[in-house]
Amino acid sequence: MFTLALRARAWRATSRTYGSAHSFRPDTLARLYSQSVAQNITTESVAHCAPYPKRTHTCGSLSAGDQAIPIYWTCPAHRLTVSSKVKTINKSFFHLKDSYGTTQLLVDHVEGRCWAELSQIPVESTVLIEGFVVLRPVEARKPGNTGSIDVDIQKVTLLNPANEQNMPFLPSNIHNLASLSCLGFLASRFIYDPAQRGTPSTVTHIIRNVLHEQEVETPVLLRSSPEGAREFLVPARSVTAPDIGPAAPMFYALSQSPQQPKQLLICSGGVDRYFQIAKCFRDEDGRKDRQPEFTQVDLEMAFVSWGENQVSDLTEKSSNDWRIGGHEVRQVTEDLVRTIWKDIEGIKLPESFKVMSYHEAMTRFGSDKPDTRFGLEIINISDILPANQTSPLTGLILECIVVRKSANSRFIKASRTFVAEANTNTEHITLTETNRETWFSKSRTVSHVYPNIALTDLLAINKALKLKAGDDMWLAYRPRRPTGGSTSLGKVRLQICDQAQVRGDFVMPKDPHFLWITEFPLFTRDDADKDHLAHGRWSSSHHPFTAPIWEDIDALYRGEAENVRGQHYDLVLNGVEIGGGSVRVHDAKMQDYIFTTILGLTDEEKVPFQQLIHALECGAPPHGGIALGLDRIMAILCKTQSIRDVIAFPKSASGADLLFKSPAAVNSGTLAEYGIMPRSTM
Repeated sequence: MFTLALRARAWRATSRTYGSAHSFRPDTLARLYSQSVAQNITTESVAHCAPYPKRTHTCGSLSAGDQAIPIYWTCPAHRLTVSSKVKTINKSFFHLKDSYGTTQLLVDHVEGRCWAELSQIPVESTVLIEGFVVLRPVEARKPGNTGSIDVDIQKVTLLNPANEQNMPFLPSNIHNLASLSCLGFLASRFIYDPAQRGTPSTVTHIIRNVLHEQEVETPVLLRSSPEGAREFLVPARSVTAPDIGPAAPMFYALSQSPQQPKQLLICSGGVDRYFQIAKCFRDEDGRKDRQPEFTQVDLEMAFVSWGENQVSDLTEKSSNDWRIGGHEVRQVTEDLVRTIWKDIEGIKLPESFKVMSYHEAMTRFGSDKPDTRFGLEIINISDILPANQTSPLTGLILECIVVRKSANSRFIKASRTFVAEANTNTEHITLTETNRETWFSKSRTVSHVYPNIALTDLLAINKALKLKAGDDMWLAYRPRRPTGGSTSLGKVRLQICDQAQVRGDFVMPKDPHFLWITEFPLFTRDDADKDHLAHGRWSSSHHPFTAPIWEDIDALYRGEAENVRGQHYDLVLNGVEIGGGSVRVHDAKMQDYIFTTILGLTDEEKVPFQQLIHALECGAPPHGGIALGLDRIMAILCKTQSIRDVIAFPKSASGADLLFKSPAAVNSGTLAEYGIMPRSTM
C-alpha cells in the first residue's frame, strides 16, 4: 500500500519506549528481541516482522454485501483481514483509515476481547485486524460504502507502532501541522484520499484514452538554451564536447518543456501527432500555482489550420472569434477537457469554449487570464470624453470600475472596506449627492490633467457612466496598448471580489468558466521573469518559436516588434491559466530573423537552436501544440487553491524540499570530478 509504505520510510516509527527515529537493521532488531526481558520490553512493542495473513479487503471496499451468514462466522473461509491505521478511539469503537476509505471496528470491551490490545496501541499505528462484517442497527447507519457495517474484531496484530512523540503532525488532523516538512506527506494523503473526486492516475488514464495518438518520451537532459525561464543545470562528469574539449565543465539542462524535441518529431515527418505526460523543470520562485518541477500534458500536431473559415472571413473582427491558426489543437484540447470534467465532475461542458482576444481581456477585465464569473468590468473613460478634451499623458488612457450600489450590492461593502489596502496607483471615490457632479474636477487622479473641463462635459461623463449617489468608483491610468499580465484596476477587481467572499456577501458560481485568450503580443519587455536572459532586449511573450499572426508579418519584417501579435492561445478556467500553446514558426528564415533581429541573440546564444533551424529548412509542415498544466488541473478538481496540495512531495516557496533536505551541498571531491570549484576557492 502506498500510504503505509510511505509513512514507514518517512518517519521510521519505532516503539514508544525508543523515542528517537532509529532505522533498524536486522542485527539491531535481533538484539532488541534478545534484550527484551532485561529491558522490560515486550516483543509486541516493536514492529511485527514475522509472517502474517494476507490482506483480503481494504477499508473502503467493505459493504453490507460482505456480511457473513451467522452459522459460518467461525469458518476460516469466511474470515476477513483488514490492515490499516488506528485513527481515533471512541469507547467501544475504533476507526481504521487507509487510502481507500474508513471502516469502524466494533470491540466488545465488556468481555475484554481485543480491548486491552487496541486501547494500548498509539494512534496512527499500522495494525492487522481479523474479524467479521456485521450490520449496524438501522438507526446507526450512515451514507457511504462502509456506513452500514462494522467489523467485529476477533484478533489484533500490531504490525508497526507509531511513535507519537516523533510524529511532526497527526495525518488525521490536517489543521495541526508542525512544519513545512510535513507537506509532502500530507499531500500524498490528500491526492489519494477517496473523498477527492479525482486522482492523478484517474485523470491520466482519461487523457491517454482520449488522445490515443502516438505517445513519445522525450529527453529530460537537454542543452541549456535561452528560451525563457531559468534552467536547472546538471553537471556531466564524463561527457566532453569535441569543439570544447575536456578542460571546461560540461552541463546538461533539465528540460523546461519538451519544446524542441516535440517540434523536431513533427518536422521529421515520421510523427503526425504527438502527446506526452511530461515532467518539466524551471528554476523559478514557488507560488501557489508554480513549482520548480511540474507535470504537463504536452501535445503537438502537424498541418494545423484556421478551421473551416476562409482567410477572407478572418479579417472581420468580432467577439468570440478564433482568428488564428491551431484550430485542430483547440478541438483536441476541448474534447480532452470535456471528457475529464464529464468523467470526474459529472459536468457536461459546452461543445465550444468562448474566445476572447488579449486586448479585449485586458480592456474589460484588466487581466490576461480573466475571471469571468462575476462582473465589475472596467470602463474606458478616455474614449467617452468630449472631443475637445485631450490628455497630455501621451499613450495613457483613464479607466474606471464602477461598483454600483444597486446593481453590485454584493460588492459595495467590500469596495469600501478595501480602501485602506488599495493600490497607490488607483484612486477610490464614493459618490454622494454633494460630489456626484464635481468628482471629476476634484479627483487627484484627473483634475490636474483636465483642469478646464466644463460642467456640461462633466454631466455628459456622468450620463455615459450612469453614475448615481451611493456608487463607488476606482480610477487609474494604464498604457493604451496593454502590456504585462494585469493592470492596476484588474488587481483591484479581484481583490474586491475576494473581500466580498470573505465577508460572505458574495458566493462564486460553481459552474466552470472556460475561456480561450488569443492574439497576445508576440514580444514583450514587461516580463520580469525573463529579464535575466533579455538584458533589456525584446523577449518572447510565449517562446521564440511562436508564429506571428499572418496580418502582422509585414510589421515583423519592418522591425515593429511592438505591433506584432502572435498565434498564441491560453486556456483559462475561472481566472487560472491551465494551459498555453501556439502555432509554431515553420519558416526557417523567419525563425532566424526572430532570433537575430528581434530578440538580438548572439551567435553563441543561437547555437542551441541549430538543429531546429535545420529541421525547418528541410520542409517542415505547419505545426502547433499546447501544454496543459496537469498539477493545476488536479488542484482545481480537488478544490484546493495550491498545486502543493496535489503534489506528493512539494517544494517550499524558495524551492527547497524540507523533507529530504534538498538541495544540499556536495563535498569538494565530488565537485572536482565535474571540474567545478567551490566559490570560496575562486
